[in-house]
Amino acid sequence: MKRVTETLPRALAPANDPAFENVWDELVYRGLVHVSTDAEALRAALGGEPITYYCGFDPTAPSLHLGNLVQLLLLRRIQLAGHKPLGLVGGSTGLIGDPRPTAERTLNTRETVAEWVARLRAQVERFLSFDGDNAARLVNNLDWTAPLSAIDFLREIGKHYRVGTMLKKDAVAARLNSDAGISYTEFSYQILQGLDYLELYRQYDCTLQTGGSDQWGNLTSGTDLIHRVEGRSVHAIGTPLITNSDGTKFGKSEGNAIWLDAEMCSPYRMYQFWLGTADADVAARLKIFTFLTRAEIEEYEHLVETEPFRRAAQKRLALEVCTTVHGLEATQAVIAASEALFGKGDLSTLDAATLRSALEELPNATVAGGTPVVDALVATDLVSSVSEARRAIAQGGVTLDGQKVDSDDAVVTGALPGGVSVLRRGKKTLAGVFVA
Repeated sequence: MKRVTETLPRALAPANDPAFENVWDELVYRGLVHVSTDAEALRAALGGEPITYYCGFDPTAPSLHLGNLVQLLLLRRIQLAGHKPLGLVGGSTGLIGDPRPTAERTLNTRETVAEWVARLRAQVERFLSFDGDNAARLVNNLDWTAPLSAIDFLREIGKHYRVGTMLKKDAVAARLNSDAGISYTEFSYQILQGLDYLELYRQYDCTLQTGGSDQWGNLTSGTDLIHRVEGRSVHAIGTPLITNSDGTKFGKSEGNAIWLDAEMCSPYRMYQFWLGTADADVAARLKIFTFLTRAEIEEYEHLVETEPFRRAAQKRLALEVCTTVHGLEATQAVIAASEALFGKGDLSTLDAATLRSALEELPNATVAGGTPVVDALVATDLVSSVSEARRAIAQGGVTLDGQKVDSDDAVVTGALPGGVSVLRRGKKTLAGVFVA
């Protein structure tokens, strides 16, 4: 089999796989369709004249995360096939929050939600093209809900909903069976999302909504409403909820979400997250999160089987996704830092911010300038005692900033960019030292 070549990331100029004549077939191949309305009708719609479609993102946090990235890339794939995307950021639904399985959400202030709307809009913008005949649009559902009175909402929208049907929605049913129950506020969320689809259908002739399969009740709320009010059948696609092969929740790292905001999750941390993908998961991740072709993915699958120790698939996955989210320059800085930390580059040439963020992911400690290396080894937990630190130095197993430590009298100076140092014990055990 021909060896895949490491070229510039496809993320820089994403394109759909030319092997698929219809983008629907590519979505199915990539495992992006868990549930949908009529599949044959959808395939015909996506293979015909351009349609308008949308996905909504609620500002329940100041950043989107990897779960949202699935939808962002799905929006992009369908746009590349010639269709017209609408990116909706929920200024009104964000004030409510969709029902979680276990308990009520804490309602954020209007000011907080407005701030988060602006942040999420900026993130969504990075994944879509706003040029050409199928240019993207960003919309905010507060624009059509804010002017709507409670009486008008109940008369014009609420009358089309049946409580029995609403009670059967998975998210509502789960909460009704929990100790927390569900408030009328969150119970009404599905009506608001249905209103969004109806409004976008009326304004832009939008006929497709995408979202996670856990949102299927909310997606069909819109398709049902449009059918009742307008007499038209429209579409919805629910993508699968992604889990790891061992059953753990995808996108979690020691309890922390992998955010798309570089200030909340550094490019280094994101790169390392993808680099750590299990062999059993990497092919599926390449399908969903990259624009590599089917042929390229199959070649990486072969490399996982024949040369798993090279982790070629994981490296390509990390390169593609980190470039997609943070750009090539930041990704190259991260790769340089990763290589230098493990002895394949010059630590002194690294970008200060990238180096600092990398060291924050390692065991680390903050010490005063001039602190003995033996004390820094203890502070960073590379050793358990000063005597153990002295033995490690005597055995030649300690380096500071890439240089072997020969004496117990050596001190930490923070000589690397940003006033930091890197301690290594043995070949692979590293720690960061921040000099105050």
